[in-house]
Amino acid sequence: MNFLLKAATVIDPKSPFHRQTVDILIENGIITDINTTIKASDHVEEVTLDNLHISQGWFDSSVSFGEPGYEERETIDHGLQVAAKSGFTAIALHPNTFPITDNSTSVGFLKGKSQNSAVSLYPIGALTIQSKGIDMAELYDMQQAGAIAFGDYKKAIQNPNLLKIALLYAQNFGGLVLSFPQENNIAGKGMVNEEEQSTLLGLKGIPALAEELQIARDLFLLEYTGGTLHIPTISTAKSVELIRDAKAKGLQVSCSTTVHHLTLTDKELVTFDTNYKVLPPLRTQKDVNALVKGIKDGTIDMITSDHQPIDVEHKKVEFDHAKYGTTGLESAFGTLNNILDIEQTIALLTRGKSIFKIESESIEKGNKADLSLFSPMDETTFTEEHVISSSKNSAFIGKSIKGTPYGIIAKGKMILK
Repeated sequence: MNFLLKAATVIDPKSPFHRQTVDILIENGIITDINTTIKASDHVEEVTLDNLHISQGWFDSSVSFGEPGYEERETIDHGLQVAAKSGFTAIALHPNTFPITDNSTSVGFLKGKSQNSAVSLYPIGALTIQSKGIDMAELYDMQQAGAIAFGDYKKAIQNPNLLKIALLYAQNFGGLVLSFPQENNIAGKGMVNEEEQSTLLGLKGIPALAEELQIARDLFLLEYTGGTLHIPTISTAKSVELIRDAKAKGLQVSCSTTVHHLTLTDKELVTFDTNYKVLPPLRTQKDVNALVKGIKDGTIDMITSDHQPIDVEHKKVEFDHAKYGTTGLESAFGTLNNILDIEQTIALLTRGKSIFKIESESIEKGNKADLSLFSPMDETTFTEEHVISSSKNSAFIGKSIKGTPYGIIAKGKMILK
């Protein structure tokens, strides 16, 4: 398909058209012309949207669906439609399926299921067999099949020698190792942040120390082994400080935080709404402030939605029994754009590509059209009607958002809401 974007404002510091409002002609997936005004021809679909802005395609480094095994939560096909309509042209998919994505066949299945989608799906292979944390999985074989990183979703590697071996082994083929930051012996049976709020509500707490001890250990291992380590979804002030110091030493470490950890605190738990039961748990305002500072000074490399659909049978239950997780693809852009300026928001939604070694091209003539389409201005309240995922467990219902993702153009296809 061929498309002509009319009066599109470009948000891309690497493009010569940054902050300019132009017409953009896309033919067979390639940007063939950018000009003040371009006249549409018969073989081109003209696209005119209110206050249209475009950027390089957004990437989410932490997404879960359900298929295979938990299709009632989300299928791959529908999940990729959700991602596209939320403005994302690429996602990294976690291995928390049934069976676990811990071999090349499972990776190949995911790649095959997504090959016709406009959204690029990049599997994250499990670091250990069945994500049990005992034996290392077939990392190299999975990379050859299309996996871009290796980690056990929301499961910490308790055996430090196992992580050491993984970091050493992955260096042979440039593999990226993920290590979830939680020391389970400290976390115990906790469910929420261990602080004043957990005491008031009578809920068992997970201290910030559980995250920080694990990160400190992992950074010591990284300093010993070399290699590259990604620490996903950090949530505490001390975690930011530890990673900032490690980067100053020259260690090859990156990290992310989630939209909900950047904008919500454990004060939300007063209603016992299980949509706020997430892992790591929501922390304090002091931690949120430190995360925002870490974003602005570059310590935190990227923001993720940590999109995790959970079916109603496992979410609308007593708090103790509810599964962790919130959906987040649909609310990610509007929530971030509500607290950051538009250029910061776009930077955080795109720069993770370099860490995960995903190709990215600026918006200029001759390059591939891998674009997110959005309006940054309109303000509204996020409601359940905004949730297009099969599961409706969003922590952002009732929250203010700013801006609207229209959809994407990628792989020669256009998907709009």
